[in-house]
Amino acid sequence: MARLNIERQKRLEPERIEYAVKKIEELGYEITHRDSLMIQFTYKGHKVMFYPYSGWATGKTIQDGRGLNNLLKQLRHG
Repeated sequence: MARLNIERQKRLEPERIEYAVKKIEELGYEITHRDSLMIQFTYKGHKVMFYPYSGWATGKTIQDGRGLNNLLKQLRHG
């Protein structure tokens, strides 16, 4: 399914990526891969991928879900 507002996505995505990287690194995790769509880092020995525009996080060691705050909460308490 295509995004409804591609211009909005192009405008907001870089800001959301920067903010997410900052917050994840503040918790002590190193970003191992980063591109224009996603961030990847290691948590409990496994890759975690976070897509800042949609807010989707997925990986073996986390509960998949939506929202940066939900991801950060898992990282703090895991």
